[in-house]
Amino acid sequence: MVLQRPLVDFVHSSPTLATAATVFAGVFVQAAPFLVLGVLISGVIAAFVSPRVLRSVLPRRESVAVGVAGLAGAALPGCECGAVPVARRLMDQGAPSAVAVTFLLSAPAINPVVLVATAVAFPGEPKMVVARLVGSLATAWVMGLLWSRFGRTEWITARLGSHDVDPGGSRWAVFAESARHDLLQAGSYLVLGAAAAAALNVLVPQWIYEHLAGQVILAILVMALLAVVLALCSEADAFVVASLSMLPLLPRLVFLVVGPAVDVKLIAMQAGSFGRGFAARFAPLTFVVAIACACAAGYLVLGGIR
Repeated sequence: MVLQRPLVDFVHSSPTLATAATVFAGVFVQAAPFLVLGVLISGVIAAFVSPRVLRSVLPRRESVAVGVAGLAGAALPGCECGAVPVARRLMDQGAPSAVAVTFLLSAPAINPVVLVATAVAFPGEPKMVVARLVGSLATAWVMGLLWSRFGRTEWITARLGSHDVDPGGSRWAVFAESARHDLLQAGSYLVLGAAAAAALNVLVPQWIYEHLAGQVILAILVMALLAVVLALCSEADAFVVASLSMLPLLPRLVFLVVGPAVDVKLIAMQAGSFGRGFAARFAPLTFVVAIACACAAGYLVLGGIR
């Protein structure tokens, strides 16, 4: 490439740019394999697994079904983008809305790909994996039970067509198209997230992180809002937040629990799939519940503020 050498020289001429490039490359290279794995598995599920399989194993009692749906989220490796249409299909096939809501929140947060990625991003901190699992699963269960108790069917106003695979079509074509779509969408967020991590490392003065480290409540709120705005894929977010090593673990745990539950892209997708009335009620409540569950998990599993 003609511009490769001038660009490399330009980056190396500035210690700040060199540091930013190193952080960007480190985050992207670490996260990319997990992103690709999640996309491939998500594509297989989209092409070969019907939501009827999940629907058939749900208990008739709604409160028990909410618990099962939360655990069933581990069966859908992939990011939150793929969980929205699956939850919609479950609802279209007669599953209670509380069950679909629980699955929607648990699937992108407790699946094996996300948990392994978290373990790799936080070497030597296995409790972070457990804390993320506990906080995310608690968020899904609490929201499912709250929706079961207070939710209204009329709040879900959007009606979509079927997303099932066309029997006359090729399932491999569906797999390829689903994987391509998810890779382009999630990959773009990974690039943005890696760039944001690099910017946060080199542009934000060190004293701000030192101030946040000493003001845990403020740090929790900042990281929660950052998770909503950055809208990272759940398969890559751990690598981004792990780079902010100057912050305690608890605010970073809040980022990991809030992100897969509520962010700007999810709000838009939920508004399109379930209606604006649903999103307007569901997103703010999920934000508060996710923060509370993450903090509780942090204190129980991490042993307090770290």
